[in-house]
Amino acid sequence: MAKTTIIYLFLPLFFFFFFFFFFFSLTVAAANTAYPTIPGTEPTNGCIPPVERRPIRREVHGNGRIYDVTHRITNSMPTYVDHVDGVGEFLRLTESIKNGSLSNLSELRFSVHTGTHIDAPGHVFDHYYDAGFDVDAVDLEVLNGPGLLVDVPRDKNISAEVLKSLNIAKGVRRVLFRTLNTDRRLMYKTEFDTSYVGFTEDGARWLVENTEIKLVGTDYLPIAAFDDVLKGHYALLESTEIVVVEALKLDDVPAGIYSIHCLPLRVPGAEGAPTRCILIK
Repeated sequence: MAKTTIIYLFLPLFFFFFFFFFFFSLTVAAANTAYPTIPGTEPTNGCIPPVERRPIRREVHGNGRIYDVTHRITNSMPTYVDHVDGVGEFLRLTESIKNGSLSNLSELRFSVHTGTHIDAPGHVFDHYYDAGFDVDAVDLEVLNGPGLLVDVPRDKNISAEVLKSLNIAKGVRRVLFRTLNTDRRLMYKTEFDTSYVGFTEDGARWLVENTEIKLVGTDYLPIAAFDDVLKGHYALLESTEIVVVEALKLDDVPAGIYSIHCLPLRVPGAEGAPTRCILIK
């Protein structure tokens, strides 16, 4: 009798809590329906983002007005001469949300002459390296402003004769040279190719002595042809006034006049730096 009485006493409490939690769940569900999560603002810690959200990776921005002429850095990208396997693994996630960290945190490890990058005078002159002619000392005005994208005859290196034939107007200060390297897609091949097109020594000296060009860019890793690789660099960088941009991505960009913008990483002491370059019509 006593047990029956206790059961009857607890039944009302049981039904009270059951209906309380039932209606509470309905209220929460209704609230979530009325105020849905705004895509992109939901917390990610422990949550899987909607699979339909994917980033758009562009080569051209601003309705065709802005061209990104920077190569993506990838594991299979070529490096200069001695690495037949390309850049290799360079990006490591040191902290991960999936492993309990509060955020994802990566670190990079590669040469400062990887992908699209600039060379400072200290790259090939040790006395300039010691004196501090690094990427932090490069004049950003040289790297930003009006300039030309020109096509080099496809069967030639960039010699004095070729430069004369291009008839670049006096007063032009920034020129990007598209060569056979782009047609051959050399920057998309892992192994370094010594047959690439670049400046000959006489071409580099002619440019320094006969033009006002201060920003010089080409479409493979060294700016100078393989047989003249050091001599070409010496000629271009000796004055400390010219900035060299190497390994530009010039696929499918019309030749012509652009506003050129190149911003290297600001790393004091580094003789080169990865650089983001864009062309704006």
